[in-house]
Amino acid sequence: MTELPLLLARGIAKSYGATPVFAGIDLLLRRGELVALLGESGSGKSTLLNCLAGLDEVDAGSIQLLGQNLGSMNEGERARLRRTQLGFVFQAFHVLPYLNVRDNVALPLLLLQRPDAARVQEMLEAVSLGHLAERLPRQLSGGQLQRVAIARALVHKPALVLADEPTGNLDSRSASAVLDLLLDQVHAQGAACLLVTHSERAAERADRCLRLEDLMMSAASP
Repeated sequence: MTELPLLLARGIAKSYGATPVFAGIDLLLRRGELVALLGESGSGKSTLLNCLAGLDEVDAGSIQLLGQNLGSMNEGERARLRRTQLGFVFQAFHVLPYLNVRDNVALPLLLLQRPDAARVQEMLEAVSLGHLAERLPRQLSGGQLQRVAIARALVHKPALVLADEPTGNLDSRSASAVLDLLLDQVHAQGAACLLVTHSERAAERADRCLRLEDLMMSAASP
């Protein structure tokens, strides 16, 4: 029996008013793979991630996550699915300024009523932030904030990780360590990761590499 894809998007399109963002995109993610998505700035990569996560609605097409059609779910159902099955690394971090590093990373587990101090510490050590666990976000550099966001996205062992430029604020050594972490999580736990990046070096580490422009050109071909 063929295993269902973890995420399957068919013919999805998104516009803001009369301005199209993308159209006719098909995308399939399987368990255990990290897929890099490249594209020019402003090409719609972040909007695509938001649609795949159910944070924004597409104008056409369908998105299935773990066999569930996002378009047929209400916002509460989509929120529950995101909370349990998705890890999202936002380009703007979105860490909570009044929580320290440890509590920011622990938040997904607390929302799931699955507190696990050992798992939180494991993730802090994995991103080299164990010694900064008590610091507040305002006391961290941009690169350190990015690593907090990555640890938080992975702490609850999600089935799908959507990462928007997760190495964009990191030096080459830290970026390599973060990619190692993402690959380990994906391969060891049978998850999947869609990695939006401008970095050709990061894309080279992926199992597959896609370009948003090529996806849209393929959709437009007869």
